[in-house]
Amino acid sequence: MKWIYLAAGIALYVKMLVFPNLEIDPAEWAIVDWIVEDTGVPNAVSGIIFRNRLYDTIFEVVVFTIAIMGAKFLLANEQPSCNIYQFNDRPSIVLARLGATITALVSIELAIRGHLSPGGGFAAGVAGGTAIGLVAITSSSKWMEEIYKRSKAAIWEKISVLIFIVLAILCLVGIELPQGELGALASGGWIPLFNLLVAIKVALGSWAAILIFVRYRGLL
Repeated sequence: MKWIYLAAGIALYVKMLVFPNLEIDPAEWAIVDWIVEDTGVPNAVSGIIFRNRLYDTIFEVVVFTIAIMGAKFLLANEQPSCNIYQFNDRPSIVLARLGATITALVSIELAIRGHLSPGGGFAAGVAGGTAIGLVAITSSSKWMEEIYKRSKAAIWEKISVLIFIVLAILCLVGIELPQGELGALASGGWIPLFNLLVAIKVALGSWAAILIFVRYRGLL
């Protein structure tokens, strides 16, 4: 197998040296410009996900919700793990929590400005879940569960899904918000709200999954 990987790597290297880079067809840029103009947001990817492919995005959010519910159901009858593997040395704890702080700030930035720059709701939710995961491997699992219950995160997760579905239906039936000025923070109609709701849903859902696997598996 190593020889196959080596041959594939050499072939790819030769291809980059011998064959010139393919030029992008101007018609492809025209499609991107049309998507930006139609959706009212500079991030064409967010425009496609939350407008042109909104019907698919609804079910992606629902599938993620079902996955979290499935993990809870499958592990409900198991005994909680007695050993919780976490960082114990001080340097690792400090670095993990510093990384969690930075990742949380990135998550907020992606959720708020994801329709203006690379990013968006799903990326923001993943960043938020990563921040929670970094805190989980450096903190008491009981403390994490107490915060989860006290903040009613499970309820907020379900509320965000319901609101997303309702707003998506309104968008699909033709009810639009003003697009605003291209490049402004309050632009793109429903898209900024979709970003925020998906970010909340994915981050809180990741938090639930992290708690489940820490409780029943002892590690992430």
